[in-house]
Amino acid sequence: MDVSASVDVPVSVEKLFDYISDLKNYESWLEMVHSVTPVDHDAANSHDVIAWTVELRARLGPFARSKRLRMIRASCEAPHRVVFERAENDGRSHSAWVLSATVSRTDNGSSLQTNLHYSGSLFTGGLLERALSDQIKQGRVKLIQLLSAN
Repeated sequence: MDVSASVDVPVSVEKLFDYISDLKNYESWLEMVHSVTPVDHDAANSHDVIAWTVELRARLGPFARSKRLRMIRASCEAPHRVVFERAENDGRSHSAWVLSATVSRTDNGSSLQTNLHYSGSLFTGGLLERALSDQIKQGRVKLIQLLSAN
């Protein structure tokens, strides 16, 4: 499953990138991201989070699904592109979860383009993809409000 979305935000590229490059911030604007907890830090810099436990929740009518993932920042090309990937450390094979976010300058601020790739079967099917798309639409509004207020 691949889901892409974009949103224009009336803030600088740097401000938008600073916000979306920290996975912890996603729980404030994407409803399916129920919680994000830092779990590992770079030994050389105790403030530099390198892994998070992410709990995802999706509800479709009376049904709900949840999933807990260990995610890392796989790449960061400030202030334009960041990629988060699932990286469990239990020695087992897991479905891929890859979230990429690209920020570009616009006439009125900046634009965010995201892509979520999931290779498993728990969160598949047209109905869940539709629910995710709906949450992304709501998240656009929240993201703009959060960043425009500061």
